[in-house]
Amino acid sequence: MHMQLLHNDHVVIFDRTNFGLSNLSLPNARCRRNQREMVVKNDCTAHSVEYDVAANSYRALFVETDTWCSSGAVTPDGTLVQTGGFNDGERAVRTFTPCPNCDWRENENGLLVKRWYATNHILPDGRQIIIGGTRQFNYEFYPKKDAMDSNTYTLPFLQQTNDPVAENNLYPFVFLNVDGNLFIFANNRAILFNYQKSTIERTYPAIPGGEPRSYPSTGSAVLLPLRNLSKPNLEAEVLVCGGAPRGSFEKAKTGNFIPALNTCGRITITDSNPKWEMETMPSGRVMNDMVILPNGNVLLINGAALGTAGWEFGREPVLNPFLYKTYGRAGSRFEVQNPSNIPRVYHSTAILLRDGRVLVAGSNPHGGYSFNNVTFPTELRLEAFSPSYLDPRFEDVRPKIIAPALQVKYGQKLTLRFGVTAALVWNSVAVTMVAPPFNTHSFSMNQRLLVLEASDVRDVGKLSYEVDVTMPGSAVLAPPGFYLLFVVHQEVPSHGIWVQIL
Repeated sequence: MHMQLLHNDHVVIFDRTNFGLSNLSLPNARCRRNQREMVVKNDCTAHSVEYDVAANSYRALFVETDTWCSSGAVTPDGTLVQTGGFNDGERAVRTFTPCPNCDWRENENGLLVKRWYATNHILPDGRQIIIGGTRQFNYEFYPKKDAMDSNTYTLPFLQQTNDPVAENNLYPFVFLNVDGNLFIFANNRAILFNYQKSTIERTYPAIPGGEPRSYPSTGSAVLLPLRNLSKPNLEAEVLVCGGAPRGSFEKAKTGNFIPALNTCGRITITDSNPKWEMETMPSGRVMNDMVILPNGNVLLINGAALGTAGWEFGREPVLNPFLYKTYGRAGSRFEVQNPSNIPRVYHSTAILLRDGRVLVAGSNPHGGYSFNNVTFPTELRLEAFSPSYLDPRFEDVRPKIIAPALQVKYGQKLTLRFGVTAALVWNSVAVTMVAPPFNTHSFSMNQRLLVLEASDVRDVGKLSYEVDVTMPGSAVLAPPGFYLLFVVHQEVPSHGIWVQIL
């Protein structure tokens, strides 16, 4: 249900505590004894794991309070901060710091109000803003640095986008814009929000067609790659894809599964007169995950062709991922990819790994663990999708970075050395920086790709090259923390290296 890649190349994975007993025992006869738990009050099984990608191994983690439909983000020092949930976890703040034997630490009253289906975003000062949730038309900050942070703040936009019964404004899509304000999309509308003044700076036009794209009519969204970072008038674009027509949630309750939306909307949120550009996907898709790849393209994976998010409400899994070519010509940006044979419907996840693969997990549209005699059994298998750039035929053009992990500063100039065995195409070298997001319910919180200013690519001998790059100039462009840095040659990325920008 939830995944986050950390800077030690381990992935923290968890679902919820009230599914019942999992298939993985906690070590050392440890048990969770919680009288507030609604299903199993004495539970000796794990509901969270730490997955070591390189070793293909995992270890059980101990989570105390219920993480069902919660949210999260990673702090500048690399600690996963995870917020909210259900029942005893609805106001909890949990932290996980990467280290060999670390486990979850919890503060059951770390939030001011209940947060269930909320969205977190890292701000330029390293704090998180936590927006919305079921029946929460407000936001708050974490950590609480001063008296101002010890309040919640009303956000009427969330009430205005709340549909009766279905809501359709949960897990709002939130992106930090290049002017420091927040782009917030809920249901079928968006605003540009100044969280420091609690004012709306701009109201965007509704997405054409007016259909909802937020949970449970779950589509997905990404902030497209930020380029030309030194330009005074930097552009930012948002892409919203998939979802379910209005009324789908209510109809699914009666066994009537409506075809999912097959459209995407793309909008330049920095334009003075922004307009949606609509595109048609190869097929309809609800509960789709959108993953930005190191070369700037977007992978759409997981989901279904009928129904909505929610228990038992999706049908016809879409097994073929779609590749969206960000820089392609409108009308011809989509490519259908080879299919998986594992349905990934409600409560599926997908994240980018350092080697360029996409880790895919989850799918459990049931109120508990159900492995037999159901349409879509609870799915315990992990798999990795390999984009076409990992095909062996591209091995000779794939760059290999010759550098360790780095700590960098804003605006710093950096020389990167890399190797390529094929003849280098000089004007096709780029350097990108990707923020690994917190992924749940078809939205990747804090997902962000920046194309760095690159210059003076030069040959230094023995199939080795150097390129000079400039780090983003401010925390508004790249909030502080850990990023994956890639050299891209002819749209084929290297393996990434970790950089921490402070």
